[in-house]
Amino acid sequence: MKQVVQNYKSGELALLDVPVPGCKPGGVLVRSAYSLISTGTELMKVSEAGMSMVGKARSRPDQVAKVVQSVAVNGVPATYRKVMGKLDSYTPLGYSLCGVVEEVGAGIDDVKVGDLVACAGNEHALHAELNWVPRNLYVPVPDGLAPRHAAFGTVGSIALQGVRQGEPQLGEVALVIGLGLIGQLVVQLLAAAGVRVVGADPDPVRCGLAERLGAAACGDPGSAAVETAVAELTGGHGVDQVYLAAAGGSNQPVELAARLSRDRGRVVDIGKCRLDLPWNAYYEKELDVRFSRSYGPGRYDPEYELEGRDYPIGYVRWTERRNLACFLDLVARGRVDVEPLVSRTADFDDAVETYRSLKDGDLKAVAVLFRYPGQETAEAQAPTVAVPAVRRDGTASAPARARRTPVRLAFVGAGNYASSMLLPHLAQRDGVELSTVVTTTALSAANAQRKFGFGGATTDLDAVLGDETVDAVFVVTRHSSHAELTRKALLAGKAVFVEKPLALTEDELAGVLAAVEESGNDRLQVGFNRRFAPLLREARARFGARTGPGHVRYLVNAGRLDHGSWYLRQGTEGSRFAGEGGHFIDTASWLLGADPDSVYAITTPGNEDLQVVLRYPDGSTATIGYVTTGPSGFPKETLDLVADGRALRLDDFVRACVYDGRKRWVSSRLPKARDKGQSAELAAFVKAVRTGGPMPVPLESLVATTAATLAVRAGLAAGVPVTLAGAR
Repeated sequence: MKQVVQNYKSGELALLDVPVPGCKPGGVLVRSAYSLISTGTELMKVSEAGMSMVGKARSRPDQVAKVVQSVAVNGVPATYRKVMGKLDSYTPLGYSLCGVVEEVGAGIDDVKVGDLVACAGNEHALHAELNWVPRNLYVPVPDGLAPRHAAFGTVGSIALQGVRQGEPQLGEVALVIGLGLIGQLVVQLLAAAGVRVVGADPDPVRCGLAERLGAAACGDPGSAAVETAVAELTGGHGVDQVYLAAAGGSNQPVELAARLSRDRGRVVDIGKCRLDLPWNAYYEKELDVRFSRSYGPGRYDPEYELEGRDYPIGYVRWTERRNLACFLDLVARGRVDVEPLVSRTADFDDAVETYRSLKDGDLKAVAVLFRYPGQETAEAQAPTVAVPAVRRDGTASAPARARRTPVRLAFVGAGNYASSMLLPHLAQRDGVELSTVVTTTALSAANAQRKFGFGGATTDLDAVLGDETVDAVFVVTRHSSHAELTRKALLAGKAVFVEKPLALTEDELAGVLAAVEESGNDRLQVGFNRRFAPLLREARARFGARTGPGHVRYLVNAGRLDHGSWYLRQGTEGSRFAGEGGHFIDTASWLLGADPDSVYAITTPGNEDLQVVLRYPDGSTATIGYVTTGPSGFPKETLDLVADGRALRLDDFVRACVYDGRKRWVSSRLPKARDKGQSAELAAFVKAVRTGGPMPVPLESLVATTAATLAVRAGLAAGVPVTLAGAR
């Protein structure tokens, strides 16, 4: 089998062929699926190995002391031979992995061959194809948790043990210094425990990632931003806990901890940073300094780790193994999200080059996974997202209305988008009556009623759904409520206009279609307005029909979100792309005249900058680049369609061109006249409700676009293309 090793004397890294370990009693033999590179601990070891002998001595004074002691006892020649022999040997790397049990040793009855387990230990969870792992250093992986996510178990346990040492309580405020892999996990664990978190790291990318994953604010430790955030969140008292997750020779972390801690606060050291405690600062506040020892109680105890002797739960609640199981449970239940931390998934055969890229700085990463042989096939077969079939087996659809009767509309939600992009187009439209606005707070309903002339305002949704005079319901609430509100309105017999996304999960999408089937009411429109933009529609008409496959390139310069935006609440509201990605998928599909049959997505750390590639049945493709790091002055949306020797280009709904090699059509308008299609979309919806004619976009297309949007998340988790099962 193959294993990653390093020669500490020369610094050489190698993927070495070594014998398969035996399956001893009290443990299991595990075939690795994924192992995680600890970009802190392991890279420190790799960097030390590349130092001169003097540099090695300076970095490890504890080992120098042992050498001096050995010289005093054994003499210089014997000590030299011993030290050189140890240095000039291969040592293993790795300590966190997930794999499949291949053989069960005597005395093991909690797992069986074929079970998926997460493993820990710098002697047992190595970057190797096979490892023997003792009982207390593995746990079964919860059902539904992806192996690549379970590989974070050990590093997650380190973060979890550090948080336990801080003894956080609901409502407290914590400071996390160092936002590498451990620091990012500490942020999420604290946020899940109801603690408000401030992060400190000189890397703005890591600060942004931590904010997206739950931190209230982040900034450079040398800036005033961190101190200002702490002062605002604590009323000037200082944070309750500080977690030192940084590494290096600077004493800045411990000095910052003292300055921003409250009186009698707690300082927990998780990383390996300099700890020259400023005596006066720590004494005057009587700060409680604590250390977190790796994965938890049991670590470094051979009777626990090697002999499998557990500590009674009544005396030691959270052992090394229980921490490992607890962290995996948090990930499985969505309380901790590790996928945004994955910067790269590398094949195990490329391990040496991956380490070199990390060491040289060519690869800047929070977390890197090794994928072992066999996983490529498993992944390629696994990910599919169902495109549910649309069935209309219930009663007939809504009948046509008399043309002279105004269409009566009710709005559920009246936030910024509804107030700025929808209601102004409807308030003065002939043949439309704004009947009722429903909001969760009485004042927001009253404001919408006053501003747009609604006939009534209420917080009672059921009353509106039961009002037979209401023809259509607009669902313009937060993303997590869209599917359920749409389902209720369809069952009530209303035509429904729901802002994107229609659903955040496959189950939610299936629930909406179940309501269509049960009620026979298919009168549904999702707010995919780009296909209705006048400039784009004219350009498409000028482009003409295709005969061969086409390619769409769509660049979305989304920009940064404001701090505190509810779009950052990915745990409840879905990712940012899940919220608005359907716009761009729908536009590409409309231009190509088909629905996609597969989706491939890759991302930068944080899942904010995406590349999404869609494939269509006729061989057409669409590439959507969704970026948040572009300049603010650059157009938000630029789109190209190329096919049959012709090209169409749209620049942010201000300018459009069509080229065919012989002639060129150009149309433009002033930026203030930019029209992304909301008015035309609403007009088409109102007309369909009034006349009983077809809805503006076929339901099958709405479903396909929603499924493709959901497939982006599945594809990011698997790292391979996702098949849209049942796509037309």
